[in-house]
Amino acid sequence: MGYTDQRFDVNLSILYTELPLLERPAAAAAAGFTAVELWWPWIETPTPDQSELDALKEALEDAGTQLVGLNFYAGQLPGPDRGALSVPGEESDRFRANIDLAADFAQSVGCKALNALYGNRVEGVDPTAQDELALENLVLAARAADRVGAVLLIETLNKPESPLYPLVSAEAAIEVVDKVNAATGLGNAKFLLDLYHLAMNDEDLHAVITKYADKTGHVQIADKPGRGAPGTGGLPLEELLDQLAQAGYEGYIGLEYKAADATASFAWLPTEARAAK
Repeated sequence: MGYTDQRFDVNLSILYTELPLLERPAAAAAAGFTAVELWWPWIETPTPDQSELDALKEALEDAGTQLVGLNFYAGQLPGPDRGALSVPGEESDRFRANIDLAADFAQSVGCKALNALYGNRVEGVDPTAQDELALENLVLAARAADRVGAVLLIETLNKPESPLYPLVSAEAAIEVVDKVNAATGLGNAKFLLDLYHLAMNDEDLHAVITKYADKTGHVQIADKPGRGAPGTGGLPLEELLDQLAQAGYEGYIGLEYKAADATASFAWLPTEARAAK
């Protein structure tokens, strides 16, 4: 199959960051892409003013780009945080305040995937209590996502870069996915399969795809080492994406890698293959 048969989107929270947020959709469109994704764009608040939401919606529409993935509020990201939903106190409250607002914004722009980062372990707090809080909040998020016709994504991160994040294996994330689906009965919790993070955890990527492709709701890629564009490291990304497609995955593949020059970094992908099919 190859890269030309896949559906790609640009993560505008890690690429084109030298530009103001509202200019990034147009930059991705100028490079030939029609689909984009975002971490929660307003890291300082889970509840931005409606005018800010409207401005982002307008920027997406003016550029002709479809938002295909959005994070719920996740604390300081980029920064020290890796989510808020399992962190007791103010951060959990902020996550809950964000749930319906993020879901409603996703609905307003036709976004069908909402990612909920689990959050770091907190010193002095019982991990079991954090997991119970996480499940409560993920159930609320799954119901909100279902209300707007979206899936809820659960993501594995890598231990070297996120040592306090508890979901550092595909199996750990899948366990949470299954718990959320059992609690809600909705079946809309899915695995966010990030090949870079899994590779950094030394997982067998082919085995993960074989085992969990049917539970995967979104895919993200970067090469290893360095978290650069495909071809800058040693991961067989084209082969792995072919395997995903053969296993039945038809969703988007988010380009969540680092590049000093985003447009130049897309040289591995023919221009005619960048528009989402």
